[in-house]
Amino acid sequence: ASALPERTLVEGPYQYVVQGEGPYTILGLLQTIKDGSMALDKVPGLWFKKDGKPVGNAMAEKIKDLDKELPAQAWDLLDMSLYRAHNWHCFDHIDKRQPYASLQTSLGCPYKCSFCCINAPFGGSGIRYWSPENIIAQIDVLVNKYGVKNIKIPDEMFVLNEKHVLGICDLIIERGYDLNIWAYARVDTVKEKFIGKLKQAGFRWLALGIESGSKQVRDGVEKGRFGDVDIDAVVSKIRAAGIYVCANYIFGLPDDTNESMQETLDMALRLNTEWANFYSAMAYPGSQLYTLALQNNLPLPEDWLGYSQHAFETLPLPTATLSGAEVLAFRDKAFKEYYTSPAFLSMMREKFGANVVEHLVQMTKYDLKRKHVPTRSSRQEARV
Repeated sequence: ASALPERTLVEGPYQYVVQGEGPYTILGLLQTIKDGSMALDKVPGLWFKKDGKPVGNAMAEKIKDLDKELPAQAWDLLDMSLYRAHNWHCFDHIDKRQPYASLQTSLGCPYKCSFCCINAPFGGSGIRYWSPENIIAQIDVLVNKYGVKNIKIPDEMFVLNEKHVLGICDLIIERGYDLNIWAYARVDTVKEKFIGKLKQAGFRWLALGIESGSKQVRDGVEKGRFGDVDIDAVVSKIRAAGIYVCANYIFGLPDDTNESMQETLDMALRLNTEWANFYSAMAYPGSQLYTLALQNNLPLPEDWLGYSQHAFETLPLPTATLSGAEVLAFRDKAFKEYYTSPAFLSMMREKFGANVVEHLVQMTKYDLKRKHVPTRSSRQEARV
């Protein structure tokens, strides 16, 4: 909505659309409705229809003091029994995925990865933090009131700022909580001084944006300019500390070829991390790839479902040598090959036991149906 507010308003069944961060706009909208003035043109960041035509106001300013203006999530307004952790987040206690909570400790991202649209709501790159004291106060509530052990930190980049990361870790360690936390990092932000504290504080998983096994492909999207960082060594260092790794890979980035995608899959199989996400490069509105797609008249999804990674309608970007359908077919093949790999299943059995392996076996029995990828039967029919 922040990237394409007018289109969202026109194509969707919406009366209002918020462009930007949200809180100031929603507060302003509620106030103007409550006081009866309906001065919608005075609400920053609000899009609405006037005389049947979409109009929008300039975006609201970003929240400066997160501790003061957004001091805590309203856990009391949620039925906490309805939420459970990702399956992989709890592989060492697969039957105890609840209680669970997602706790934001920062907003925004300082990086400008071409495939990412996260900065669209914020009007640019940058990051703001809640204080470690604020975060530990919320963790206190989650642990002591709701019995939460499984916590996701959905920050775009948690392992980055030393004062923030170590401040939160130290406060958790002081409390002596037994937590199961996962958070995002980059291979070039995982420093030695972080790893021990992260493990001690209960960070059992780190999610790494590796994206591609090809440095040329990574450099082409700004993401992977890791310099001389050895990805294999970083993964080994994290795992040696007793922290599991969720590796993220993307197929179909602009400079990808069939060979470079295979290079990425080969890296994934070699690293053999405890979890791996395989994505197709998508032209998400608000990303540089979306701008590239428009400039080059590349095919885009017909509707919003086409931007989903796992939908029937999913349509990735084509590259110079690959169609979107070929990228998607490779992604689905890579997923199946990774999760049925004997080396992976053997490692998982050793670390997590037979129940988790059976969980994985059941997971890989299902193939995603894809509109743009011919099934085996349809390919056979075409040859006849």
